[in-house]
Amino acid sequence: MLPHDIDPQSRCRLPLPAREDLDEAGKAIFDRSTDPAGGTIRGLKGPAGIQLHSPVLCKANRPVGRYLRFEAGFTEREREVAILITARECDSRFEWAAHEPVALKVGVPKETVEAIKHRRPLAEIAPEDALIVAVGRETFGKRKLSAQTYAQALARFGARKLVDLAALMGNYASTAAVLTVFDMQLDEGETALLPIES
Repeated sequence: MLPHDIDPQSRCRLPLPAREDLDEAGKAIFDRSTDPAGGTIRGLKGPAGIQLHSPVLCKANRPVGRYLRFEAGFTEREREVAILITARECDSRFEWAAHEPVALKVGVPKETVEAIKHRRPLAEIAPEDALIVAVGRETFGKRKLSAQTYAQALARFGARKLVDLAALMGNYASTAAVLTVFDMQLDEGETALLPIES
């Protein structure tokens, strides 16, 4: 049973965007979002469909998201660990459900996924993953990155990549906020992979 204000097709509070209502730039984004090779994991049933209700914002955001995900120089493993810790700290079940399978597919160890999911101690996971998780936990959970964690992250990533890492996490936190406002539901029959404490 969906909540009363959820559109059954979009599975959120907004209907799916109609291609014919978009300008040419919006139609191009619509077409990329509905193309399996277009760079979105969930097509229009997710953040891409919600963001198309603001085509100018969507057009401005897409190059930034593409840069942070694919062009900033992160390994797939680094990228997915950063996305997972952001999804966990934002309690974003939809983001988590989209990215846990991707993370496992690109080589993020199951132990890392489970440590993030269940907020386990970082000593249980590989140091390269633990540092990214620490940055996310401190940034979102404590609202302050310690001098020690900052120094370690700066030594590992350098200034530019650390700026990009913070921006990547911020980008996914922004997506989590959009998903929350519009109450994006998991796909029908999909099991919630992320436990949320009440």
